[in-house]
Amino acid sequence: MKIILSLMKHHYVARVSILLIAVAFIGGMVSCAQYTTPSYYTLTIASTAGGSVTTPGGGNFTYSNGTVVNLVATPDNGYLFASWSGDVGTIGNVNAATTNITMGNNYSVTANFVKQYGLAAGEKHTVGLKSDGTVVAMGDTSYGQCDVSGWTHIVQIAAGKYHTVGLKSDVTVVAIGMNWSGQCDVGNWTDIIQVAAGGSDTVGLKPDGTVVAVGSNDSGQCDVGNWTGIIQVAAGGLHTVGLKLDDTVVAMGDTSYGQCDVSGWTHIVQIAAGGWHTVGLKYNGTVVAMGLNDSGQCDVGNWTDIVQVAAGGLYTVGLKADGTVVAVGSNASGQCNVGNWTDIVQVAAGVFHTVGLKADGTVVAVGWNSYGQCNVGGWDLG
Repeated sequence: MKIILSLMKHHYVARVSILLIAVAFIGGMVSCAQYTTPSYYTLTIASTAGGSVTTPGGGNFTYSNGTVVNLVATPDNGYLFASWSGDVGTIGNVNAATTNITMGNNYSVTANFVKQYGLAAGEKHTVGLKSDGTVVAMGDTSYGQCDVSGWTHIVQIAAGKYHTVGLKSDVTVVAIGMNWSGQCDVGNWTDIIQVAAGGSDTVGLKPDGTVVAVGSNDSGQCDVGNWTGIIQVAAGGLHTVGLKLDDTVVAMGDTSYGQCDVSGWTHIVQIAAGGWHTVGLKYNGTVVAMGLNDSGQCDVGNWTDIVQVAAGGLYTVGLKADGTVVAVGSNASGQCNVGNWTDIVQVAAGVFHTVGLKADGTVVAVGWNSYGQCNVGGWDLG
């Protein structure tokens, strides 16, 4: 009997030992399976000459699976952000300097920068910024708004109704043209990183996110002294618009057509202001618009794959990622006849004319040309 009990005891211990070994083995398999599925991924960020990635920076970064990482590419003076390249499948907008990427693998992305050209369109004149920092202008110059041949070291331009503004590489500002409302009184401005020109006013953005403005203030369009956290400004006929760091939008001035009713906008990466309407480009390449819509200038709800917007007097222009252009609104002067444009990298909208900059630095224009504002076919901004 003792022998039988002893055998039974050893048999039970052996079965328990085998069971424990099996559980441990299965557990080890589970552990191995978990180990081979990474919980964290590496994001490698680089940039070409002409700028840098300021958020989160350049180099290697580790994030957990599913993390949405904000990306901000900042160009140097004289350069523009072009696009993101590399593993861009989960980037929100590859053509936006401020966007995001969702981590689901190890990714490597590069911010690409190009030498800066520039275009601006006023009511009756067109302005071009050359890659060497000089400026050219065509059209009406009855107020001297085209007298820019002596300008140098310019990194950004803006055109108002009858005046032209230039931002210099030393972050000061120059302006020429009609000055009846003091819109050209920018000689004492310093530490400016972006300028915009409205009907009779000029707006400047400072690096700390505050804004300054001079000129006509009949509708309160210059009442921007308390704005903070701004990363881009736009000036319309009688209103001023600011894009904030959190991708929302603020506006001041005339809102008789609702052009300042933008407080509910979110996920905006670029803004534009027309005569009586405001346009916003979203992260995902779609577009929103508010304000006067008598000519259909706000009918942009079906636009997709847009990388830049411009707002004219009574129309809106959109640059697509493939270099083609779309436009809606008044076409009384042919300013919306842009359907055959290709290889475009920037657009500008005046009151009745549209200008496009091609990748090779040449310029095209359509619309009202009574003052020669569309005679830009000989320009080479490179």
